[in-house]
This record gives sequence, C-alpha cells and structure tokens, in this order.
Amino acid sequence: MRYSGLKILTEGLFGNRGWKPVWREPDPKAEYDVVIIGGGGHGLSTAYYLAKNHGITNVAVLEKGYLGGGNVGRNTTIVRANYFLPGNQEFYSHSLKLWEKLEGELNYNVMHSQRGLINLFHSDGQRDAFARRGNAMINQGDDAILLDREGVRRLLPYLDFDQTRFPIYGGLHHPRGGSARHDAVAWGYARGADQRGIDLIQNCEVTGIDIENGKVRGVRTTRGAIRAKKVAIVVAGRSSQVAAMAGMRLPIESHVLQAFVTEGLKPVIDHVISFGMGHFYISQSDKGGLVFGGDLDFYASYAARGNLPMVEHVMEAGMTLMPMIGKAKVLRSWGGIMDMSPDGSPIIDRTPTEGLYLNCGWNYGGFKAVPASGWCLAHLIATGESHEVARRFRLNRFATGHLLDEEGTGSQHNLH
Repeated sequence: MRYSGLKILTEGLFGNRGWKPVWREPDPKAEYDVVIIGGGGHGLSTAYYLAKNHGITNVAVLEKGYLGGGNVGRNTTIVRANYFLPGNQEFYSHSLKLWEKLEGELNYNVMHSQRGLINLFHSDGQRDAFARRGNAMINQGDDAILLDREGVRRLLPYLDFDQTRFPIYGGLHHPRGGSARHDAVAWGYARGADQRGIDLIQNCEVTGIDIENGKVRGVRTTRGAIRAKKVAIVVAGRSSQVAAMAGMRLPIESHVLQAFVTEGLKPVIDHVISFGMGHFYISQSDKGGLVFGGDLDFYASYAARGNLPMVEHVMEAGMTLMPMIGKAKVLRSWGGIMDMSPDGSPIIDRTPTEGLYLNCGWNYGGFKAVPASGWCLAHLIATGESHEVARRFRLNRFATGHLLDEEGTGSQHNLH
C-alpha cells in the first residue's frame, strides 16, 4: 500500500476499513544470513539498507519488546549536521542528506521539518569557538550563519537577553537543522524493511550469543535458538550487557537522559534552540507541545525513568533562557538509556569475533544518525569494509588513543 493524500481522503470517506497492517508478524526461522539484535531506529535502518543497497534479505531484526520502544521513541527529535571534527563531520553530513530524501524514499511521513537550529553562545570565547565550528561546517559543504546578539533577537525575540549570569552574545544558525517525528522514523524503516522481505520479530529477547572457534554461529532467544552467519549488536544503552554475552567488555557507560513535553500551546517557537551554558534545548512539536531536555543523570543506570533533581535542573535552565514558559504545564517526561563512549563519538565496527558486528556509543546524538548509521553498518556487514564516512568510528581507537573528542572534554563518559 502506498500512502497519499487521496488515499487518506478515500479511507476517511469509507470508514477507514481499507488500511492494512504496516508490517508482518512472522515467526522466527531456524537460520538467517544476518541477525540484527535491536529493533530501534538504527537496527531497522540497517535491515532496510541491507536489503535496498546490498540485496541481502534473509535478515531478522530481533526486538525484546516492540519496535521503536527504546531510545528512538525517547528523545527530543533533533536532526542536525553541525559537527566540528573530521570523522564526525562527514558522517553527520551524509546522514542529513539521507534525512532530506527519506520521506520520498520510504513513502512515509516522518515529519522531517528543517526549521533551523540555533546554538546560543554566551562569551567571547564561545563566539570564537562557534565561528570555527561554522567555518568547518561550511567547508564540509553544510550551512552555518554566525549571528550577533541582534541577529538572534530578530529570530528569537522571546528569549531573556538581559539575564546577567549567561548573557546572550549571539548564536550559530544551522538552517538545514530541525526535527522529525521519532517513532514515525522507526515505523517508516520497519515498513520499508518488511516490504523487502526482512523478518521483524517482536517480543523476542536475546539471552545468549553462540560462538564457536572464534566465529559467531547464532543467538539464543526466548523464542528458541536462531542460527546466523552474521550477528549485529544494535541495542544502544544495553550494548554492554549484550556484548557481555559474547565475552566482550565495551568502553561504554549507560546513563539516563530525560526529556519533557508540555501541554499544547499556540505556535511560538519556530526553530530548535540550544542553550549551551544551561545545556538546555527546546523546540515546539506540530501538536503545540514544547519538547525539551537538558543534561543526563551523572551516574550510571539502566532505569528508563527520570528523577526529581534533574527535573529541577532542566526547568531552571529553561526558565533562565525563556521565563515565558513558566506557566506551561508539563504533561509527561521520559528517560532514554544513553550508551556513552569515552570520547563522545560512536562505534561502528566489527569485533574480534568473526561475523559479530557492533553499533553503539551514540551518546546524545543517536536519533539524527539513524539513516547514516544503518547505511554504514549495512555496508560493513555486506562488504566487510567500513564505509568511507564511518572509517574513524573504529573500536580500536580507545586502545591507540586516536579519539574523536568532539567536545574537547576528555575521556570521561559523563562529560560528553
């Protein structure tokens, strides 16, 4: 079934009785060429691009819960390509290009809105740093505009420009940045993968990884053993736990990152805004809710829920930046389990076990990476070689010291 405005109108007139299930509910087969552990955005996009780009369709995506129930449905939906370091730059630039064509390719409305992202700066030093970053973005082929204080005021007149602690000096405007609907991205990739013959198996928890003579042979699950020539671990904050089934210890810490949404309000915020000094970011959804978040909880945890001290911290930052939101009622909050790497950059690589692949370490930035992550992991699985835009995301950089320290905060997980 293809979606269109005419199809929606027709179904509305005839009681919406013609819609079909978006994907199948198959039972797992005894053996696959590739098994992907994790039915989130990264796992589903990997399956989709294995089929589309490489013609590999004997693939199963195993999800212990329901598709899109993890971090891809627990984030603040920001899409951007404003990275500074070679290695990260070309990867996220590639991802943004894929985002811009995604709805047409998938025939699915992921609500990708290039409303523009503005990162505020609050000192002369930050201005210099953002000027360097903007020039690097332009040299990469992306877009960046350095705004002074009045330039920001013209676009964001509702901010508190007179605050004394963190005065707004200006901002770096990334016009092609924006947001998308998080769960729609998962559903779109799931539908596309299913249409190409991929088996999407929900309520199927992996309980073990079978390895023989240094080579992966398959996985054990709550729905029986499944043999596989290749296995990919794509489970975000659970990466360390699943990798331990294969005898691996990863350089990953898992932390909770909270997000919030308010009641629906009249349109007021046209952009995505990032308040660096408060580590606060906010946008407004199509339904009118203000979607915002801040720092992660600064202790390791696998609890996908929030806590009151961090709620207070995020609300304080929001009120400092824009006191006008103080009377808005917060409807709900949620927590995603972040897989934090020591240098704040991801890992897309094979492991020492033949046929076992790893995709993790996305920190705060996993959502915007969904298209390119799947594209590059599928390329690695299919060809055995890292894609050119992901060649620096190797696991061995933590042994050699060739880190991608984008924020310049060193090798401490919780600082990224």
